[in-house]
Amino acid sequence: MNKLFSSPLLRTRVRGDEVTKSERWLGYLLGPAGALLLNAVLATYLNVYYTDVLDLTAVWGGAFLTVFPIISKIIDAVTNIVMGYIIDRTKTGEGKARPWIFISAPLLAVTGVLLFTVPSGSQTVQAIWVMVSYNLFYSFAYTIFNMSHNLMVPLSTRNTEQRGGLSVFNQITTIMMSGIIVALIFPMAVMPMLGVDKAKWITVMSILSILALPLTLLEYYFTKERVTLEDADKPAEEKVPYAKTLKAIFSDRYMVLILLYFLIYTVGTQFKNLGLVYFCNYVLGTYNDGITQTLISVVGGIPMGIGIFAVWPLAKKFGKRNLTMAGFVLYAVGSAVCWMFPTNMVVVIIGQFIKNIGGLPCSYVFMALFADVLDHMEWKNRFRCDGVAMSIYNTIAVASVGVVTGLFNMLLAKTGYVAPYYNAAGELVAVQSEAVKNAITFSFVGLESITAIILVIILAFIPVEKYIKKEQEEIKARKQAQEAEKTE
Repeated sequence: MNKLFSSPLLRTRVRGDEVTKSERWLGYLLGPAGALLLNAVLATYLNVYYTDVLDLTAVWGGAFLTVFPIISKIIDAVTNIVMGYIIDRTKTGEGKARPWIFISAPLLAVTGVLLFTVPSGSQTVQAIWVMVSYNLFYSFAYTIFNMSHNLMVPLSTRNTEQRGGLSVFNQITTIMMSGIIVALIFPMAVMPMLGVDKAKWITVMSILSILALPLTLLEYYFTKERVTLEDADKPAEEKVPYAKTLKAIFSDRYMVLILLYFLIYTVGTQFKNLGLVYFCNYVLGTYNDGITQTLISVVGGIPMGIGIFAVWPLAKKFGKRNLTMAGFVLYAVGSAVCWMFPTNMVVVIIGQFIKNIGGLPCSYVFMALFADVLDHMEWKNRFRCDGVAMSIYNTIAVASVGVVTGLFNMLLAKTGYVAPYYNAAGELVAVQSEAVKNAITFSFVGLESITAIILVIILAFIPVEKYIKKEQEEIKARKQAQEAEKTE
């Protein structure tokens, strides 16, 4: 691989030791947009495609959509661990993570198309196609991209201010994809057009999949791993054993707590993401009315745009952790308001607005806080754990998504969810029982009112920012001492 990425054609277009403007705008804002847009669409609508277009809810007595996501995410978790091991042992002139972004680009496009081109026929054939295509995308293509992409901020620079800025730029892209395109444009214009027409779904999703290819390559060419390149001359035999790295991770209080934090946050967020469309279709509005989800997203999402300018200055003044803790208090209040009055549009909009203000700090600065923990571990153990730590981080993400998807689909099946259908008069019928509506409401707004309070408690025990500057200075001094020894 080192020989391949030594080619001038594959070299980064970023020069210098300081973060550049092109790096921020092309590498961290525009570049990731294709893959993140595709993933955001899938996170919100893939399950809808399975339940409403393919009508797989009742397959194997409801067991298929309950069990298959869990099994698939177990496979995904394993591949994340393997990918973390591979990244930590990848050594090229372009870094250890960036080369895998390049490799992931065509894989995302091909497997994204396969997710939706499910052949017509028996439900058994469809179930097999769904299982295979799902794992090709999530356990293979997206794992390669997501592992390497998530390491870009921690490996970009040791400058905490520049790193925080890149984290904000990176999150702006995520918010734009999920908060504007997926949450606004899709429910207002795309979903009413798609309906339950399989051919239209395939066309639109194939376009999104192919779009990920050039944009992912843009991310590759306009990023740089400055932290990795500090150890570019380190001999291969000095690589830290995998077991030693794992022990270091699970014996560090800050790392264990931030991973637990991420687990709980992901579980709550995934239930919310899955429940969003169903909540707007059956509890608050009518099926694909093009209005309800748009209103919820527009008013509730306004704070995310404001946060671009407000969060990082506030984080620098009060601390990333402290600001995030305060935010989650508002997050819990907003969720609880929606939970108490789920059919009142005005109240739900107000609750979503409050909730999204509270979610701003977490959305924009988490990866910068995670990077601080990685630097703390380097100071403590005298070696970096980037690949393995990120593999655990991604394993938590994918495993929890699988479990939550399975549990959500089980709730739908057990409470009697009925897929939309056309009656004899050609009218679309989309009606659910009160039990189904209650399950959907809890998933969308109920659970996060609980998880937010738990997250405040966990964050209280992660004061890593208090010591990080001193620890980074010691790391720098060690490296300078090592270089001096080599020259003597």
